[in-house]
Amino acid sequence: MSEKAKENKMREIFIEKLTLNCGTGGPGDKLEKSLKLLAKLSDMKPVSTKAGPNTRIPTWGVRPGLELGCRVTTRGKKAEELLKLCLSAKKNKLKASCFDNNGNFGFGIHEYLDIPSIEYDADIGIIGFELAVTLARKGFRIRRRSLRKRSIPAQHKISKEDAMNFMKNNYGAEMI
Repeated sequence: MSEKAKENKMREIFIEKLTLNCGTGGPGDKLEKSLKLLAKLSDMKPVSTKAGPNTRIPTWGVRPGLELGCRVTTRGKKAEELLKLCLSAKKNKLKASCFDNNGNFGFGIHEYLDIPSIEYDADIGIIGFELAVTLARKGFRIRRRSLRKRSIPAQHKISKEDAMNFMKNNYGAEMI
């Protein structure tokens, strides 16, 4: 990459959003505990996720409209702080298989107690959650805007290697 391309502001990668997800498999006590956990981690109100209108799996007891989990989406500085916190639970190590070809990545935390600054809460118990990070560059809005939608040019997309380098340089993450 040329020197001019490296200092181009449009090529800078940033965190568009960070989504915390907790799948419970059904409504009840476990869903309520998951809602409390995500609210405690993000300081935001999580929403319940429901099965689709045509989703029906009788052997698992899944029917349309059934609450199966919860999620919360954070953006900006809060997303960056939460990512640093959750990376510390993974000892700043990520697998290369966590990254997709569009530059996004995700990982799971088995127990929220692995996060250093979070203490055990008897009301919640021991629950794990998943974290999904969406990366973007300036100009990615063209695919979502209402007028003159366009696809993102191939040279402007975020590759798997770009995302891995972003995590190494900005968050000190090691790839294993």
